[in-house]
Amino acid sequence: METESSSGQPTSASSTEAVHAGERRFRSHNSLTVPIVQTAVYTFDTTADLVAFTEERMFWDEPEREEYGRYGNPTVRAAEAKLAALEHAQDAILLGSGMAAVTGTLLVLLSAGQHFILTDNCYHSTLEFAQGFLPRLGITHTVVPCGDLAALEAAIRPETRLIFSESPTNPFMRCTDYGQLAEVARRHNLLTAIDATFATPYNVRPLEHGIDLVIHSLTKYLSGHNDLMAGAVAGRYDLTTPLRQTQGLLGSIIAPHTAYLILRGMKTLALRMERQNASGLAVAQYLEQHPKVRKVWYPGLESHPDHAVAVATMRGFGGVVSFEIDGDATRAHRFIDALKIPTIGPSLGGVETMVSPLAVMGFANVPPEERDLLGIRDELVRLCLGIEETDELIADLDQALAVI
Repeated sequence: METESSSGQPTSASSTEAVHAGERRFRSHNSLTVPIVQTAVYTFDTTADLVAFTEERMFWDEPEREEYGRYGNPTVRAAEAKLAALEHAQDAILLGSGMAAVTGTLLVLLSAGQHFILTDNCYHSTLEFAQGFLPRLGITHTVVPCGDLAALEAAIRPETRLIFSESPTNPFMRCTDYGQLAEVARRHNLLTAIDATFATPYNVRPLEHGIDLVIHSLTKYLSGHNDLMAGAVAGRYDLTTPLRQTQGLLGSIIAPHTAYLILRGMKTLALRMERQNASGLAVAQYLEQHPKVRKVWYPGLESHPDHAVAVATMRGFGGVVSFEIDGDATRAHRFIDALKIPTIGPSLGGVETMVSPLAVMGFANVPPEERDLLGIRDELVRLCLGIEETDELIADLDQALAVI
């Protein structure tokens, strides 16, 4: 499969890859789709088979069979192989949620006495884990502004081990220059991890820009149907192997049926992202010119602070558009309640369009003064576009704005 453009620039995941990658090994019983292998235990015919399997596990080469459900499952392995192929990674690991992928990565890569750098405007639960949990283990962190490479480099200490970032971020869609971030990390012998949930491998492959690990909440775009929870980490074997070993120890696995749904969802990733990219840009452009909208955050707009970075690194800009209604919480809520297509909910990346008044959904437990510092005002709305017709979504927005 083609992995580079004619100019030599990295490309993003194609629809052909999304359908076929990672599936050849597990076509048992001549089935077209990967079967759900619903078992916790795998048996051996002879002790010689068991000895051979044990010796095989002494090396990294992926075993041709499984031993026990906590250490592997054929359906899960197939989903991991497909995601690894889409990210052009050596390996990918599926975990119980996106936060399990974030916390598992930080717990495995960092030890007592070490320090890591976290960019701001990140997912609030990630920040909460860094501030409230990791200090118990003697792990410290510094938060730096997203995209400020000078501040990032100034925050590096002798005990710094890792740079952790998101791109695009939630909810203001701040974008990182992956190549520059990786270059700073290489100069200081640091590891890098990017939460690329909002991008997906369809829009960008951070590993091709020099990032060490990429993290996804599979609950969102990659599964795409709002019917499961899972997370993933993809990267080099030397980094994923300790995480896989820890997963077997802690038991943060996913069920075979969940893996089957992830496989099904990833097959249509490119088709869904093409529509969501197009709708995201069209809706952002519509909202930006509307007199009842104060401000729009979408990296496909020239007004976005990271527009140039996004254009240089991304195939498309995703389906999340954040904006402020010109007014107060009452007007914002009246607008949301007037919408006919979107459903009020806390997630994104599925086939259905979702809308969130973020001050009361996602940040309700954050003190008001802290919300203000984060830029989460009462009139802030996050619109997470599905795959409905773009013109019908815009017409719905138009009639709802007319109400306020």
